[in-house]
Amino acid sequence: MAAQENLQRAAVLVAPSKNPEFNVQLVPRPVPGPNEVLVRLSLTSICGSDYGLASGELGETRTILGHEGVGRVVELGSGVPAIDPSVQVGQRVGVGWARDACGACGWCTTLAQDGETRCAERVTSGRVVDGTFAEYTVVPARYLCRIPAAYDGVPDEHVAPVCCGGVTAYKAIKGCGVVPGRWIAVSGAGGGVGALAVAFARAMGYRVVGVDAGADKGRFCLEQGAEHFVDITALAAGEDPGPEVRRLTGTEGVDAVIVTSGAAAAYQAAFSMLGPFGTLMCVGLPPADRLVHFHPAMCVAFGWQVKGSAVGTRRDILEALEFVRRGLVTPRTEWGRLEDMTTLLENVVRGKILGKYVIKLDGEDSSKTTEAPAS
Repeated sequence: MAAQENLQRAAVLVAPSKNPEFNVQLVPRPVPGPNEVLVRLSLTSICGSDYGLASGELGETRTILGHEGVGRVVELGSGVPAIDPSVQVGQRVGVGWARDACGACGWCTTLAQDGETRCAERVTSGRVVDGTFAEYTVVPARYLCRIPAAYDGVPDEHVAPVCCGGVTAYKAIKGCGVVPGRWIAVSGAGGGVGALAVAFARAMGYRVVGVDAGADKGRFCLEQGAEHFVDITALAAGEDPGPEVRRLTGTEGVDAVIVTSGAAAAYQAAFSMLGPFGTLMCVGLPPADRLVHFHPAMCVAFGWQVKGSAVGTRRDILEALEFVRRGLVTPRTEWGRLEDMTTLLENVVRGKILGKYVIKLDGEDSSKTTEAPAS
């Protein structure tokens, strides 16, 4: 029995490839180091970048992926009470892409840019340490994303998607520096991050036009708050969406295009949608061999900026969750099972899911748990 208690269920990546395969296995339960805490995950959601890791497109990875988790602290490392007495067993926490930051490198100390998400020594879920496709995970106490009691009314299935996809969308919108009330285009608007970008942009006071492929995604984008949708499959072969975006918005182009798609073609087409002094915000990650071409004269002549946004800080997660708590943004989710991870991830990459898959990890819903689950 004791040996069994030291094990956990996890969806393990057994065949990294363009068609990755997962098996549910019993694996050793992680043990927190002196300055770490053990988290009993109650739920995880699936992010499109999990496919990038599983396929090998994003480099070496762990066999337990996942970076959109939520649960409660069930065990403290021996040094945690001395480091931070406020960390307590039973606290509800989120687990995202960033798991730790050094706090000392040039990125971390550039506070005005929230540089910790680009830390030179960053530790990331599923890439450097095991992720959230398991019942337990360990997190450094110094980088714990605590979810205050004010959010107890927000269920796990609405918290987990914000830990990566939601905060990524929210932070990208903030980073554009566009005045509310102006037009923003979201390319890849029917995807997991894209749909959240549409919803957050609308909640933040922007006018939104979504760009993606297919009528189903169009309806989904409009439900999330977009005023218009451009279906690229309805355009003539080789036609950019820019003219249609300008016609629908009645402008010379939008103030910002947020590209959440991982297709190089989406980035190439984004320039056609930009208006005077517009910002192209890079979020989606094309494969390393897919390049985007533009001439610097475009930026000189039109005042365009090309920027990138990398997830968000723990503060950003709480800011994004506030929109969810107030009912202004509600992530669309569909329940899945850990045993079906291979199929679920295939559906994500093929665009067969509108919203996010969420998976219960056999624990109590952390939004309704008042005491720590048994360790």
